[in-house]
Amino acid sequence: MSDTTISIVLADDHAVVRKGLRLVLDAEEGFEVLAEAGTTDDAVRLIKAHRPRVAVLDLNMPGRLGSSLDALPVLAADAPDTRVVVLTMQDDPQYARKALAAGANAYVLKEAADAELVEAIRRAAAGEVYLNPQLGARIASAPTEPAGPPDDLTARELEVLRLIALGHTNAEIGGQLFLSVRTVETHRAHIQQKLRRSSRAELVRYALDHGLLDAPE
Repeated sequence: MSDTTISIVLADDHAVVRKGLRLVLDAEEGFEVLAEAGTTDDAVRLIKAHRPRVAVLDLNMPGRLGSSLDALPVLAADAPDTRVVVLTMQDDPQYARKALAAGANAYVLKEAADAELVEAIRRAAAGEVYLNPQLGARIASAPTEPAGPPDDLTARELEVLRLIALGHTNAEIGGQLFLSVRTVETHRAHIQQKLRRSSRAELVRYALDHGLLDAPE
């Protein structure tokens, strides 16, 4: 495989859909499909094993990990050089927002999964972002989600998250908030579960993106 070849792992839980998509991709010069998957878990396993330049993931697939949205943070941590193209029938702008925010490089509707998918893969491989044009226009005109405690975090969890992002240890957070270290650890576990982020760096980035460090300490 040459340096210019775009290697791909293709994941969709419908074998007929995978077959059709593979025909499209195999016919494209410079593309090489390395493996196919029918579940989120198999997709993550194969992506880790093959390290393709691009992964094409159906948004909703069965698996212990949940949807492809749930798998994106895992791939960002374990296969950071693989770009992700989300392929879906879901044309709700909020889903596209969530996919891109979670780390997807492209969001393509299945109804346009031919030339548009090829373009999305090429852009993703180049490190660019691709969004279905009609959906992009709807996102631009749609209201954003209301501000406030994001991702169902409680006020206490927001406090703990902010202190984590500021570099405090669990013991220091417990001292500031008059909580036991065990309670802080429990809050941290809930935060990581809700945000689907595990490392301190990911939590810091989330806090920055949501303006949680703007308030004085």
